[in-house]
Amino acid sequence: MAESHHPMQRGDKSVAVNVRLKPVSASDQPILVNYTHVGLSDGLAYVDFGFLEPAFLSAVAIHAKQGDVTPKQVEGISRARVALPLDSAVRLYQQLQRVLVSLQPPKTKHS
Repeated sequence: MAESHHPMQRGDKSVAVNVRLKPVSASDQPILVNYTHVGLSDGLAYVDFGFLEPAFLSAVAIHAKQGDVTPKQVEGISRARVALPLDSAVRLYQQLQRVLVSLQPPKTKHS
């Protein structure tokens, strides 16, 4: 079950609300993806999540380094597509930014 503490905006004021998402079917099972693409259309951000075979990608990279011909198109498996209103996409960006910043090692102070 996904849980988070989510500030919601009400006019010019933020209100903190605990959010609990209940899984449906197998929605609580993680899906491995190694490819993402974001597109915009009609006020929505479409985020596509997919999986590309890692061995194939490695082979393509090796051929590219050697100057060999590389495929013009790569086939992968679509795992999910999520459509987000732009305000939700902004919140996702902010959440990802906070998570990624927290992964950085602390800066050392030089005296």
